[in-house]
Amino acid sequence: MKNYSGRETVIHIFIIAAATVICAIIHPASAVVVLAAGLIAEAVHKYYANQRAQQIIGLCDEISRILHGADEVTFDACNEGELSILAAEIRKMTVRLREQNAALRQERGFMQESLEDISHQLRTPLTSVILLADLMRKPNLTKAQQAENLNELLSLLSRMQWLIETLLGLSRLDAGSVSFQQSEFSVRTMIADALEPISIALELKDIAVDIQIDEKATITGDLPYCTEAFCNLLKNCMEHTPEGGSISIQAETTALYQGILITDTGNGIAEDDLPHVFERFYRGNSFSKSGYGIGLAFARRIITAQGGSIQVRNAPPKGAQFDIRFYHSVV
Repeated sequence: MKNYSGRETVIHIFIIAAATVICAIIHPASAVVVLAAGLIAEAVHKYYANQRAQQIIGLCDEISRILHGADEVTFDACNEGELSILAAEIRKMTVRLREQNAALRQERGFMQESLEDISHQLRTPLTSVILLADLMRKPNLTKAQQAENLNELLSLLSRMQWLIETLLGLSRLDAGSVSFQQSEFSVRTMIADALEPISIALELKDIAVDIQIDEKATITGDLPYCTEAFCNLLKNCMEHTPEGGSISIQAETTALYQGILITDTGNGIAEDDLPHVFERFYRGNSFSKSGYGIGLAFARRIITAQGGSIQVRNAPPKGAQFDIRFYHSVV
């Protein structure tokens, strides 16, 4: 790349020469002044043109370094004029591209980790399914044994189906592909719908459910997703509540939010586990060994994605308590 255009120099010299000749005809003495001024102007112009060319070359070099993966690019060569504005815009674009690249790398790492976790979570029940299916092929099994194995097989398949559906739901939420519908609905209706899938299990464990919710209590959000979130919360409480225990569901309406308290009479949550309760695939000492560690993560993701909040603590004398709040306006 030439620092300065030869054609441009020729044009400038031609103009200076023409002006000098004209001045020499009109007033010979003035021709010397015009010639000197023209040469000085041309020299100054050439100097700044070369400086500008050097800045452009430096800018191109910096862009080339970016394209080749340079970690630090400063654009110090362009510190004034239009080129400085261009350099600033390129710098902003570079920062945005780096942030997007870092986010993509993080997302790829998260996806790889999630796939590994999913495969690990599915491996155990799938192995059990294969063993049970092979066992049921034996001709010497009694009808009682066949029925027992079949029930266990259906239970494992049901758990795997729930796991896959929940993981798909989490993936959709993480990808931002879920569009929440905004409608006002009754809290009592939502809780009733959330309890329905686990009603038989609650009855078998003789767990009483005490609902203290005013008929006027409402939430604005996506009813199906909220129902699914509360079903996961209530299922968790049921799994950690012993036979003959109880689950209390209370509502609190304030000027800022619609609150819902869910309290069980289980053994509570270990202090070491409390900060990690809503982490996906986390299963501490106080969690059910048959669980997958994603139900609470899914519930929290649904609630917070709609501007709500959820906290967990131990309720005296024992038991876990979930404090859920849906704000009337996002704060």
